[in-house]
Amino acid sequence: MFLGTHAPRLDDKGRLVLPAKFREQLAAGLVLTKGQDRSIVVWPAAEFAAYSERLNEASRSDARVRAYLRVLFSGASDEIPDRQGRITVPPALREYAGLDRDVIVVGNGSTAEIWDEQTWQSYLGRQEQDFSEIDEEVIPGVM
Repeated sequence: MFLGTHAPRLDDKGRLVLPAKFREQLAAGLVLTKGQDRSIVVWPAAEFAAYSERLNEASRSDARVRAYLRVLFSGASDEIPDRQGRITVPPALREYAGLDRDVIVVGNGSTAEIWDEQTWQSYLGRQEQDFSEIDEEVIPGVM
């Protein structure tokens, strides 16, 4: 499970050192994809493969499904961390998420996310107040 907030930096080659507590879960490989809210989602390779299989059950006659699949898969990149736990974030994904040097890596349960630091702080500032005021079910059957 991916938990916590971490603040690594991108180097000049677009490489990112994964948080130490995430490395074991990602050592066998990972997939980077565009996420909503202009973030990059970091999937363990096996988790992404399982998600992809579930997506294949959706009807491709639905234009929204085709659009989602195209955006998701066309921007995806599979990576294997090097011995120092570094991965390269491809230029297209860095541009999509507005990544420069200062980034935030946040745990999100079965995935992690890479955010531009300022974008993350702004997002979190908007969401924390709403989070503290939740008084109804948000996720059906869970909370």
